[in-house]
Amino acid sequence: MKEKERHGISISQVARERSLNWRTAKKYMQSPTPPYYKQRVPGSHLLDPYKDYIKGRLSHFPLTATKLYEEIQALGYEGKYTQVKEFVRPMKLDKAIAAELRYETKPGEQAQVDWFDFGPVVVDGQCKKLWCFSMILGYSRTRFIMFTTDATTATFVQCHIEAFNYFCGYTETILYDNTSNVVTKRMLKSSDSVWNALFRDFFLHYGFTVRLCKPGKEGAKTKGKIERTGGFIRSNFFMGLDFSSLDDLNAKALAWCNKVNARVHGTTNEIPFDRLKNEKLTPMDSRTPYQIVLTEFRHVSRDCYISFRGNKYSVPWKNAGREAKLLIRETKLDIEIGSENVCTHEIVPGTHRLVKVKEHFAGLYKEIWHRNRNAHVRRIERHGQSEAPVVLLNDPSVQVQKRDLAVYDALTERRDAA
Repeated sequence: MKEKERHGISISQVARERSLNWRTAKKYMQSPTPPYYKQRVPGSHLLDPYKDYIKGRLSHFPLTATKLYEEIQALGYEGKYTQVKEFVRPMKLDKAIAAELRYETKPGEQAQVDWFDFGPVVVDGQCKKLWCFSMILGYSRTRFIMFTTDATTATFVQCHIEAFNYFCGYTETILYDNTSNVVTKRMLKSSDSVWNALFRDFFLHYGFTVRLCKPGKEGAKTKGKIERTGGFIRSNFFMGLDFSSLDDLNAKALAWCNKVNARVHGTTNEIPFDRLKNEKLTPMDSRTPYQIVLTEFRHVSRDCYISFRGNKYSVPWKNAGREAKLLIRETKLDIEIGSENVCTHEIVPGTHRLVKVKEHFAGLYKEIWHRNRNAHVRRIERHGQSEAPVVLLNDPSVQVQKRDLAVYDALTERRDAA
């Protein structure tokens, strides 16, 4: 550096050339002797007595450097954590395996299922959260997707039925993550897990076996076929798509499935629909069709209606004030009181609608007339007015004007319409 100073080279230029701080460059340019660097003294060998212990532990368990540091501290180690970390790092790198084994399934052996969250969208004029159900057959790679505005177990089961119908059957096993639609309490052994009651009834009905993947990243690798499908649906189908309703979206989704299932798959180098012919699926007609029946409870109002999904449905008037059990199928609503099915309604769309069956009120107006008349007689007797003329209902000498009950029905219908 003295040589550079003699040739008129500035301190700043030397600092730039040598990537030094300008103060460091100035120090050495003004020094009468060349810079001298001390040989770094090797660190202490405090770790040496514990190296065999660390190697032995790592040969049996993939322990972290932090865990090993704590263990040898308990044995008397007084050195620093960094020495342990530097010693452990190369051994862990040697054990790391970058390669992955692709798991292929036999025909009819396995399908994989998952939900994908597509966020809030405007569907049928309302802002709702959009979900995409996806199933893929492991052998043929045939896909099925269906969009919904909820992720309830009933919807989850219905999506399975739609997928089975699309594939014309189902596999021996189906692989899931730990969604609450399938399992409410995951155990180490899948068969010991506590299943969602509705879904358990569904998979026992069809007889397929439920498999649960491991939690975390390791679990994601076991269902990589369906994991990769989520991004493919977003980029290849949904992005930039226009649709007018949920039905329109699902019609386009079905057309997309038909298109991708008719193209050569990048992994198998075969067309999924061609491989589907060899899937050996269990046919749907091997079991009776599964019906989803949900149960809810309602109180029958005094005006003989129950409320369900924002609409009111009539119940035979003799059941007013009682507890009712609702059995909800896809389009049917059965109402049970006690153990008796008292009526069935078609579930209507929309809200604030009144679904009235005229026969449910037959005899009610006569009953009310008798009830009011007898109450009036009791009031007169209670006030000591028994000397006043009292009309008894069972007195044959009394002539009472009779009207057709249709008159009262007409009056009530006009009242309801108002």
